Amino acid sequence: MEIVYNATELVRYVSLAMELDTGHPVLIDKYLQGKEVEVDAICDGDRVLIPGVMEHIERAGVHSGDSMAVYPGVNLSLREVETIVDYTVRIGLALQVKGLMNVQYVIMRDDEGSGSTVYVLEVNPRSSRTVPFISKVTGVPMVKVATKVMLGMSLKEQGYSSGLWKRQKLIAIKAPVFSMSKLPGVDTYLGPEMKSTGEVMGIDYDFGSALVKALVAAGLALPPKGSILLSIADRDKRSANSLIRKLSKVGYRLYATEGTSEVIRAAGHEVTMISKKISEGHPNVIDIIQGGEVDAALGRDSERGTQARVDLHERNLFGLRRAQKLKAREARVAESLDEPSSPEVHLLCRPHRDGLHRVAGTVRPVRP
Repeated sequence: MEIVYNATELVRYVSLAMELDTGHPVLIDKYLQGKEVEVDAICDGDRVLIPGVMEHIERAGVHSGDSMAVYPGVNLSLREVETIVDYTVRIGLALQVKGLMNVQYVIMRDDEGSGSTVYVLEVNPRSSRTVPFISKVTGVPMVKVATKVMLGMSLKEQGYSSGLWKRQKLIAIKAPVFSMSKLPGVDTYLGPEMKSTGEVMGIDYDFGSALVKALVAAGLALPPKGSILLSIADRDKRSANSLIRKLSKVGYRLYATEGTSEVIRAAGHEVTMISKKISEGHPNVIDIIQGGEVDAALGRDSERGTQARVDLHERNLFGLRRAQKLKAREARVAESLDEPSSPEVHLLCRPHRDGLHRVAGTVRPVRP
Protein backbone atom coordinates (compact mmCIF):
# COMPACT_ATOMS: atom_id res chain seq x y z
CA MET A 1 0.00 0.00 0.00
CA GLU A 2 1.40 3.40 -0.94
CA ILE A 3 0.38 7.01 -1.55
CA VAL A 4 1.56 8.31 -4.95
CA TYR A 5 1.56 11.96 -5.96
CA ASN A 6 2.01 11.88 -9.75
CA ALA A 7 1.79 9.65 -12.83
CA THR A 8 5.47 8.68 -12.69
CA GLU A 9 5.15 7.30 -9.16
CA LEU A 10 1.94 5.49 -10.12
CA VAL A 11 3.66 3.73 -13.03
CA ARG A 12 6.60 2.78 -10.80
CA TYR A 13 4.39 1.33 -8.06
CA VAL A 14 2.10 -0.58 -10.45
CA SER A 15 5.18 -2.00 -12.21
CA LEU A 16 6.49 -3.28 -8.89
CA ALA A 17 3.09 -4.77 -8.08
CA MET A 18 2.99 -6.55 -11.44
CA GLU A 19 6.44 -8.05 -10.78
CA LEU A 20 5.02 -9.79 -7.70
CA ASP A 21 2.60 -11.63 -10.00
CA THR A 22 0.11 -12.36 -7.21
CA GLY A 23 -2.83 -12.50 -9.58
CA HIS A 24 -4.75 -9.98 -7.48
CA PRO A 25 -6.07 -6.67 -8.86
CA VAL A 26 -4.55 -3.32 -7.90
CA LEU A 27 -7.05 -1.04 -6.16
CA ILE A 28 -6.60 2.68 -6.84
CA ASP A 29 -8.40 5.27 -4.68
CA LYS A 30 -8.31 9.05 -4.69
CA TYR A 31 -6.23 10.40 -1.82
CA LEU A 32 -8.01 13.13 0.17
CA GLN A 33 -5.58 15.49 1.90
CA GLY A 34 -7.89 16.42 4.75
CA LYS A 35 -8.29 16.02 8.49
CA GLU A 36 -9.01 12.51 9.71
CA VAL A 37 -11.53 11.88 12.48
CA GLU A 38 -12.41 8.63 14.24
CA VAL A 39 -15.44 7.41 16.17
CA ASP A 40 -16.05 4.32 18.31
CA ALA A 41 -19.71 3.53 18.89
CA ILE A 42 -22.10 0.92 20.28
CA CYS A 43 -25.24 -0.05 18.37
CA ASP A 44 -28.08 -2.30 19.47
CA GLY A 45 -30.12 -2.07 16.27
CA ASP A 46 -32.36 0.71 17.61
CA ARG A 47 -29.91 3.15 19.20
CA VAL A 48 -26.31 4.17 18.58
CA LEU A 49 -24.22 5.42 21.52
CA ILE A 50 -21.14 7.52 20.63
CA PRO A 51 -18.92 8.14 23.69
CA GLY A 52 -16.75 10.71 21.87
CA VAL A 53 -15.26 12.01 18.64
CA MET A 54 -11.48 11.79 18.20
CA GLU A 55 -9.48 14.11 15.93
CA HIS A 56 -6.21 12.86 14.42
CA ILE A 57 -3.17 15.14 14.44
CA GLU A 58 -1.34 13.42 11.58
CA ARG A 59 -2.40 13.96 7.99
CA ALA A 60 -5.02 11.73 6.44
CA GLY A 61 -3.39 8.63 4.96
CA VAL A 62 -1.37 7.78 8.07
CA HIS A 63 -2.61 4.55 9.65
CA SER A 64 -4.93 5.32 12.57
CA GLY A 65 -2.71 3.23 14.86
CA ASP A 66 0.24 5.53 14.07
CA SER A 67 -1.72 8.76 14.50
CA MET A 68 -2.05 10.86 17.62
CA ALA A 69 -5.73 11.10 18.53
CA VAL A 70 -7.24 13.99 20.50
CA TYR A 71 -10.43 13.86 22.56
CA PRO A 72 -12.47 15.93 22.15
CA GLY A 73 -11.63 17.24 18.66
CA VAL A 74 -10.26 20.70 19.40
CA ASN A 75 -10.33 21.90 15.77
CA LEU A 76 -13.73 20.57 14.76
CA SER A 77 -16.69 22.85 14.21
CA LEU A 78 -20.07 22.14 15.79
CA ARG A 79 -21.53 21.44 12.34
CA GLU A 80 -18.76 18.92 11.56
CA VAL A 81 -19.32 17.08 14.86
CA GLU A 82 -23.09 17.02 14.30
CA THR A 83 -22.56 15.63 10.79
CA ILE A 84 -20.23 12.90 12.07
CA VAL A 85 -22.72 11.93 14.79
CA ASP A 86 -25.57 11.87 12.26
CA TYR A 87 -23.61 9.70 9.80
CA THR A 88 -22.52 7.28 12.54
CA VAL A 89 -26.06 6.78 13.83
CA ARG A 90 -27.46 6.26 10.34
CA ILE A 91 -24.71 3.82 9.37
CA GLY A 92 -25.07 1.78 12.57
CA LEU A 93 -28.83 1.48 12.20
CA ALA A 94 -28.65 0.70 8.48
CA LEU A 95 -26.12 -2.09 9.06
CA GLN A 96 -28.00 -3.31 12.14
CA VAL A 97 -24.76 -3.66 14.09
CA LYS A 98 -25.14 -5.39 17.46
CA GLY A 99 -22.13 -4.39 19.52
CA LEU A 100 -19.06 -2.27 18.83
CA MET A 101 -18.30 -0.43 15.61
CA ASN A 102 -15.55 1.93 14.45
CA VAL A 103 -15.98 4.60 11.77
CA GLN A 104 -13.21 6.71 10.25
CA TYR A 105 -13.91 9.98 8.47
CA VAL A 106 -11.95 12.61 6.59
CA ILE A 107 -12.98 16.27 6.58
CA MET A 108 -12.17 18.30 3.47
CA ARG A 109 -12.34 22.04 4.08
CA ASP A 110 -12.76 24.69 1.41
CA ASP A 111 -9.72 26.79 0.53
CA GLU A 112 -11.58 29.88 1.71
CA GLY A 113 -12.43 28.19 5.00
CA SER A 114 -16.13 28.89 4.51
CA GLY A 115 -17.28 25.29 4.64
CA SER A 116 -16.31 21.63 4.74
CA THR A 117 -17.39 18.20 3.54
CA VAL A 118 -17.31 15.05 5.67
CA TYR A 119 -16.44 11.79 3.87
CA VAL A 120 -16.70 8.25 5.25
CA LEU A 121 -13.36 6.45 4.86
CA GLU A 122 -14.24 3.08 6.34
CA VAL A 123 -16.67 1.34 8.66
CA ASN A 124 -15.56 -1.57 10.84
CA PRO A 125 -18.30 -3.58 12.65
CA ARG A 126 -15.91 -4.55 15.42
CA SER A 127 -13.83 -3.21 18.28
CA SER A 128 -10.75 -1.06 17.66
CA ARG A 129 -7.56 -0.13 19.48
CA THR A 130 -9.06 3.21 20.57
CA VAL A 131 -11.85 1.59 22.62
CA PRO A 132 -9.77 1.44 25.86
CA PHE A 133 -8.67 5.05 25.30
CA ILE A 134 -12.13 6.52 24.75
CA SER A 135 -13.62 4.36 27.51
CA LYS A 136 -11.13 5.63 30.07
CA VAL A 137 -11.53 9.25 29.02
CA THR A 138 -15.34 9.37 28.89
CA GLY A 139 -16.14 6.91 31.65
CA VAL A 140 -18.31 4.78 29.33
CA PRO A 141 -17.42 1.07 29.82
CA MET A 142 -17.73 0.29 26.11
CA VAL A 143 -16.71 -3.38 26.23
CA LYS A 144 -19.09 -4.13 29.09
CA VAL A 145 -21.99 -2.27 27.48
CA ALA A 146 -21.37 -3.80 24.04
CA THR A 147 -21.13 -7.32 25.50
CA LYS A 148 -24.52 -6.90 27.17
CA VAL A 149 -25.94 -5.65 23.87
CA MET A 150 -24.65 -8.78 22.11
CA LEU A 151 -26.31 -10.87 24.83
CA GLY A 152 -29.67 -9.20 24.22
CA MET A 153 -29.79 -6.23 26.61
CA SER A 154 -30.56 -2.98 24.79
CA LEU A 155 -28.87 0.37 25.34
CA LYS A 156 -32.19 1.70 26.72
CA GLU A 157 -32.29 -1.08 29.32
CA GLN A 158 -28.73 -0.16 30.32
CA GLY A 159 -29.66 3.51 30.72
CA TYR A 160 -27.99 4.91 27.58
CA SER A 161 -29.64 7.09 24.96
CA SER A 162 -28.76 7.42 21.27
CA GLY A 163 -26.28 10.01 20.02
CA LEU A 164 -23.17 11.69 21.42
CA TRP A 165 -22.27 11.17 25.09
CA LYS A 166 -21.78 14.29 27.19
CA ARG A 167 -18.41 15.97 26.66
CA GLN A 168 -15.89 15.64 29.50
CA LYS A 169 -14.08 18.67 30.94
CA LEU A 170 -10.62 17.48 30.01
CA ILE A 171 -8.32 16.89 27.05
CA ALA A 172 -6.85 13.45 26.34
CA ILE A 173 -4.29 12.52 23.71
CA LYS A 174 -3.37 9.03 22.52
CA ALA A 175 0.21 8.89 21.24
CA PRO A 176 1.82 5.96 19.39
CA VAL A 177 5.04 4.31 20.59
CA PHE A 178 7.55 3.17 17.98
CA SER A 179 10.42 0.69 18.21
CA MET A 180 12.24 2.02 15.16
CA SER A 181 15.15 3.32 17.23
CA LYS A 182 16.05 -0.32 17.93
CA LEU A 183 15.70 -1.32 14.29
CA PRO A 184 18.14 0.81 12.26
CA GLY A 185 17.38 0.68 8.55
CA VAL A 186 13.59 0.55 8.94
CA ASP A 187 11.83 3.32 7.01
CA THR A 188 10.18 5.56 9.59
CA TYR A 189 7.98 7.37 7.07
CA LEU A 190 4.38 7.07 8.26
CA GLY A 191 1.84 5.85 5.72
CA PRO A 192 -1.15 3.52 5.34
CA GLU A 193 0.65 0.55 6.92
CA MET A 194 0.86 0.51 10.72
CA LYS A 195 4.37 0.70 12.24
CA SER A 196 3.80 1.53 15.91
CA THR A 197 4.16 -1.16 18.57
CA GLY A 198 2.25 0.42 21.44
CA GLU A 199 0.60 3.59 22.69
CA VAL A 200 0.36 5.87 25.71
CA MET A 201 -2.09 8.50 26.92
CA GLY A 202 -1.75 12.03 28.26
CA ILE A 203 -4.62 13.68 30.18
CA ASP A 204 -4.99 17.25 31.42
CA TYR A 205 -7.36 20.20 31.40
CA ASP A 206 -5.73 21.90 28.41
CA PHE A 207 -4.33 20.71 25.10
CA GLY A 208 -0.71 21.77 25.65
CA SER A 209 -0.29 19.99 28.98
CA ALA A 210 -1.95 16.82 27.71
CA LEU A 211 0.27 16.82 24.62
CA VAL A 212 3.45 17.24 26.68
CA LYS A 213 2.51 14.31 28.90
CA ALA A 214 1.77 12.10 25.90
CA LEU A 215 5.03 13.02 24.14
CA VAL A 216 7.15 12.49 27.26
CA ALA A 217 5.52 9.11 27.94
CA ALA A 218 6.06 8.03 24.32
CA GLY A 219 9.69 9.18 24.34
CA LEU A 220 9.01 11.71 21.58
CA ALA A 221 9.52 14.97 23.49
CA LEU A 222 12.08 17.48 22.24
CA PRO A 223 14.88 18.58 24.58
CA PRO A 224 14.36 22.00 26.27
CA LYS A 225 17.19 23.47 24.18
CA GLY A 226 18.92 22.35 21.02
CA SER A 227 18.95 22.59 17.25
CA ILE A 228 16.29 21.79 14.66
CA LEU A 229 16.64 21.18 10.93
CA LEU A 230 13.78 22.55 8.82
CA SER A 231 13.01 21.69 5.20
CA ILE A 232 9.48 22.73 4.33
CA ALA A 233 7.65 22.39 1.02
CA ASP A 234 6.64 25.63 -0.72
CA ARG A 235 2.93 25.00 -0.17
CA ASP A 236 3.48 24.80 3.61
CA LYS A 237 5.91 27.68 4.14
CA ARG A 238 3.26 30.27 4.94
CA SER A 239 1.44 28.08 7.47
CA ALA A 240 4.78 27.16 9.12
CA ASN A 241 5.65 30.76 10.00
CA SER A 242 4.01 30.68 13.43
CA LEU A 243 5.77 27.43 14.34
CA ILE A 244 9.15 28.78 13.20
CA ARG A 245 8.59 31.92 15.27
CA LYS A 246 7.82 29.88 18.38
CA LEU A 247 10.89 27.64 17.93
CA SER A 248 13.11 30.69 17.59
CA LYS A 249 11.50 32.40 20.58
CA VAL A 250 12.16 29.50 22.97
CA GLY A 251 15.83 29.43 21.97
CA TYR A 252 16.24 26.65 19.42
CA ARG A 253 19.05 27.07 16.92
CA LEU A 254 17.61 26.77 13.42
CA TYR A 255 19.16 24.99 10.44
CA ALA A 256 17.29 25.03 7.16
CA THR A 257 17.60 24.06 3.51
CA GLU A 258 17.91 26.73 0.80
CA GLY A 259 14.30 27.80 0.22
CA THR A 260 13.25 27.42 3.84
CA SER A 261 16.21 29.45 5.11
CA GLU A 262 15.19 32.37 2.87
CA VAL A 263 11.72 32.38 4.41
CA ILE A 264 13.14 32.25 7.95
CA ARG A 265 15.55 35.14 7.28
CA ALA A 266 12.76 37.19 5.71
CA ALA A 267 10.79 36.73 8.93
CA GLY A 268 13.71 38.17 10.91
CA HIS A 269 15.05 34.99 12.54
CA GLU A 270 18.61 33.71 12.61
CA VAL A 271 19.19 30.54 10.60
CA THR A 272 22.08 28.49 9.23
CA MET A 273 21.58 27.44 5.62
CA ILE A 274 22.34 23.78 4.83
CA SER A 275 22.35 22.21 1.38
CA LYS A 276 19.62 19.66 0.76
CA LYS A 277 21.41 18.05 -2.18
CA ILE A 278 24.27 15.89 -1.00
CA SER A 279 25.99 16.29 -4.37
CA GLU A 280 26.43 20.04 -3.90
CA GLY A 281 29.14 20.10 -1.27
CA HIS A 282 29.42 20.18 2.49
CA PRO A 283 27.95 20.63 5.00
CA ASN A 284 24.68 19.12 3.83
CA VAL A 285 21.71 17.63 5.67
CA ILE A 286 23.40 14.24 5.96
CA ASP A 287 26.52 15.79 7.51
CA ILE A 288 24.76 17.67 10.30
CA ILE A 289 22.51 14.74 11.19
CA GLN A 290 25.37 12.27 11.21
CA GLY A 291 27.49 14.70 13.20
CA GLY A 292 24.84 15.11 15.88
CA GLU A 293 24.46 18.85 15.32
CA VAL A 294 20.65 18.74 15.24
CA ASP A 295 18.22 17.14 17.66
CA ALA A 296 15.23 16.91 15.33
CA ALA A 297 14.14 17.48 11.75
CA LEU A 298 10.93 19.14 10.63
CA GLY A 299 9.87 18.94 7.02
CA ARG A 300 7.47 17.78 4.39
CA ASP A 301 8.38 16.41 0.98
CA SER A 302 7.12 18.37 -2.00
CA GLU A 303 7.88 15.31 -4.11
CA ARG A 304 8.88 11.74 -3.40
CA GLY A 305 11.13 9.73 -5.73
CA THR A 306 14.86 10.56 -5.57
CA GLN A 307 14.39 13.00 -2.70
CA ALA A 308 12.52 10.32 -0.75
CA ARG A 309 15.58 8.06 -0.95
CA VAL A 310 17.71 10.85 0.51
CA ASP A 311 15.11 11.41 3.23
CA LEU A 312 15.17 7.68 4.01
CA HIS A 313 18.92 7.92 4.58
CA GLU A 314 18.38 10.94 6.85
CA ARG A 315 15.76 9.08 8.88
CA ASN A 316 18.04 6.06 9.22
CA LEU A 317 20.77 8.31 10.61
CA PHE A 318 18.32 9.70 13.16
CA GLY A 319 17.36 6.12 14.03
CA LEU A 320 20.98 5.21 14.74
CA ARG A 321 21.50 8.29 16.90
CA ARG A 322 18.21 7.70 18.71
CA ALA A 323 19.14 4.09 19.47
CA GLN A 324 22.45 5.23 20.97
CA LYS A 325 20.73 7.87 23.10
CA LEU A 326 18.06 5.37 24.20
CA LYS A 327 20.69 2.92 25.38
CA ALA A 328 22.50 5.63 27.33
CA ARG A 329 19.23 6.84 28.85
CA GLU A 330 18.26 3.33 29.95
CA ALA A 331 21.61 2.95 31.65
CA ARG A 332 21.08 6.23 33.57
CA VAL A 333 17.56 5.22 34.62
CA ALA A 334 18.72 1.79 35.77
CA GLU A 335 21.59 3.37 37.70
CA SER A 336 19.20 5.82 39.42
CA LEU A 337 17.01 2.90 40.44
CA ASP A 338 20.03 0.97 41.75
CA GLU A 339 19.28 -1.81 39.31
CA PRO A 340 21.40 -3.39 36.59
CA SER A 341 20.99 -1.90 33.11
CA SER A 342 18.18 -3.60 31.27
CA PRO A 343 16.83 -3.17 27.74
CA GLU A 344 13.31 -3.40 29.20
CA VAL A 345 13.60 -0.04 31.03
CA HIS A 346 12.04 2.38 28.54
CA LEU A 347 9.65 4.79 30.22
CA LEU A 348 10.92 7.76 32.19
CA CYS A 349 7.45 8.57 33.47
CA ARG A 350 3.98 7.20 33.90
CA PRO A 351 1.36 8.54 31.45
CA HIS A 352 -1.13 9.50 34.17
CA ARG A 353 -2.12 12.79 35.77
CA ASP A 354 -0.51 11.96 39.13
CA GLY A 355 2.60 10.52 37.50
CA LEU A 356 4.01 13.85 36.31
CA HIS A 357 4.93 17.08 38.06
CA ARG A 358 5.01 20.47 36.34
CA VAL A 359 8.24 22.34 37.09
CA ALA A 360 8.74 25.86 35.71
CA GLY A 361 6.65 25.18 32.65
CA THR A 362 8.22 21.81 31.92
CA VAL A 363 7.25 18.29 32.87
CA ARG A 364 9.40 16.23 35.22
CA PRO A 365 8.77 12.49 35.63
CA VAL A 366 8.01 11.18 39.09
CA ARG A 367 10.51 8.57 40.21
CA PRO A 368 8.83 5.16 40.51
